[in-house]
Amino acid sequence: MDNTSVITKRLVEARLASGLSQKKLGIAAGIDEFSASPRINQYERGVHVPDYSTVERLASVLNVPTPYFYTRDDDLAKLILRYGQLDAAAKAELMKLLNLD
Repeated sequence: MDNTSVITKRLVEARLASGLSQKKLGIAAGIDEFSASPRINQYERGVHVPDYSTVERLASVLNVPTPYFYTRDDDLAKLILRYGQLDAAAKAELMKLLNLD
């Protein structure tokens, strides 16, 4: 799976989980309202690949960590999502548990 298809897959998953339309996601991520839906559609179909700053904005709107969009490993993607949902204390506890503090 190449980077384009990984980003495509993760974007579709995250957008559907959020319940946002392509247009609403695009507008919330700062894309012009008249091109928001077509641009998100092109990203989701792999016609175009969003640059990193666009992925950061999409991640922020979708409330997922940016690295989620780049991992090819589905299990790691789930871990990234779960880690992103933890509060600061839980993250610190996890890092300590894993001897990464």
